[in-house]
Amino acid sequence: MLGRMQSAVDDLDRKLVHEHEHDTSLFDRLTEKQRQTGILHGKRPICRFLRPYFLPETRYREIKDAAWTLYGAFGEVTAAALRDNAIADELGLLEAELRAARIDPGYQDISITSRLDTFMSRDGFAFLEYNAENPAGIGDQPSLENLFSEVPLVKGFLASHDHFYPQPHRRLLDSLDSAYRARGGQRAKPNIAIVDWTGVDTSPEFEILGEHFRSQGHDVRICDPNELEYSGGVLSAGGFRVDIFYKRVIIHEYLQAFDESHALLRACADGNVCMVNSFRTKIPHKKASFAVLTDEKYSGLFTTAQRAVIQDHIPWTRRVAERSTTFRDRRVDLVPLVRSRRDGLILKPNDDYGGHGIILGWESSERAWDDAIQAALTEPYVVQERVGNEKVEMPAFAEGTARMETLNVDFDPFLFRGEVEGGMVRLAPGSLVNITQGGGETALAILKGC
Repeated sequence: MLGRMQSAVDDLDRKLVHEHEHDTSLFDRLTEKQRQTGILHGKRPICRFLRPYFLPETRYREIKDAAWTLYGAFGEVTAAALRDNAIADELGLLEAELRAARIDPGYQDISITSRLDTFMSRDGFAFLEYNAENPAGIGDQPSLENLFSEVPLVKGFLASHDHFYPQPHRRLLDSLDSAYRARGGQRAKPNIAIVDWTGVDTSPEFEILGEHFRSQGHDVRICDPNELEYSGGVLSAGGFRVDIFYKRVIIHEYLQAFDESHALLRACADGNVCMVNSFRTKIPHKKASFAVLTDEKYSGLFTTAQRAVIQDHIPWTRRVAERSTTFRDRRVDLVPLVRSRRDGLILKPNDDYGGHGIILGWESSERAWDDAIQAALTEPYVVQERVGNEKVEMPAFAEGTARMETLNVDFDPFLFRGEVEGGMVRLAPGSLVNITQGGGETALAILKGC
């Protein structure tokens, strides 16, 4: 964001800190409102900021266009893995995951609702991970934007600058319904079950989404997979007929807990429930999908436009193994390369979430990095090249005081059948920008005309 708009935002920040430096009454209201509306991770309020994150419309459109093209590339990876066991092995798919992925979901989209985790820099942006199977945060935007109705300076700024707030929760419901129609559903207002393990930290969001679904005329039940039953061609939970199974439970955790006799797998195999997202989203969800995208031996899978987006916006990624590969157009042995380039590489579990198991080379000692490499050779891991990330100044409150903080930010656009609508904005002082690891979140406002 350049020129006059950046100056206007800087001026807003100065005024916010000056006016509210010790405004504990405002801080208490913002915190209590988060508790009341469910903007929580577990019991922790996640927004301690005094304004939304302002994203220029031009940058938002660039990210939308790139994400749409990349969504098609993930579709090619998924199709290739379903027909070619060698690619499925490269992705690290387990046998049970691949069997489940081969169940026809009844619609064409690889992922009805997904999220691309994205770092931005002055010169561009990079997609780091694809949460294809279970994106959290879709319900947060309306509650977060409502927070700032408590802050007159922000209300005044937005009133004088052309902007819009994206509405991902509305697109989610539209997308659930379109998937249901695509597979032949006929009910005007299908029942929706939101399903995850009882007591997960993201459960406050289920209440937010359930309230929205109900406001649009749908009956909703929030339940645990253990509550599901399947009889007479009907999937149910405690007598509640399930037409749309909105899956928030992680696939590999579900498959570890249940075998193919479980109600959900039988209903899916019989084609008697609309499951969103389907089991096959596990394929692009694996972080090794980025290895397939960036390894030139698979480039024939992709169109010219897809290869251009991959080149410009996907960091070099490989499955960790004793192997040779290419790095910056030269042939190398992978493990010695990883060992020698600690300051520019990250190690990530191939299939985990919440920032668990991620090792940042530049924040590790040589010995710790060597130990991490050895561990990554025994468990499914990927190595990914470090990319630049934008730091922003944000007015925040903590311990009864408002102040400016310099934070890392990632903007994680939500995709609905491949089209972007809004995104999660996460901020943290450290390199790992993640809510589970203690990071924060704020609303997204798109500033038009810049």
